Amino acid sequence: MTELSHFVAPLTVLVLAIFVGFEVISKVPTTLHTPLMSATNAIHGIVLAGAIVITAALYGGGHASPALVVLAVAAVTLGAINVFGGFAVTERMLQMFRRKEDR
Repeated sequence: MTELSHFVAPLTVLVLAIFVGFEVISKVPTTLHTPLMSATNAIHGIVLAGAIVITAALYGGGHASPALVVLAVAAVTLGAINVFGGFAVTERMLQMFRRKEDR
């Protein structure tokens, strides 16, 4: 593969994922949004695990540029914030449906 194809293939996947994600999320009614978001925390966890594996491969390989390592660490950080924030929002949503005695 040439240098250009190493760049174009991942970029194509990224653009298609953004387009499909936007189309899927924009069709969700507001009453289903929060329950669906709580269900996607597992998917975000898988994304976080993948970011950790990529970061370890870049950092441990020793042949990655510092910019790539910084971007990978940023991906892990943002993924972790997304996962833990999603669980916090889900917990607050579930608190609304509990009886006052259970709180």
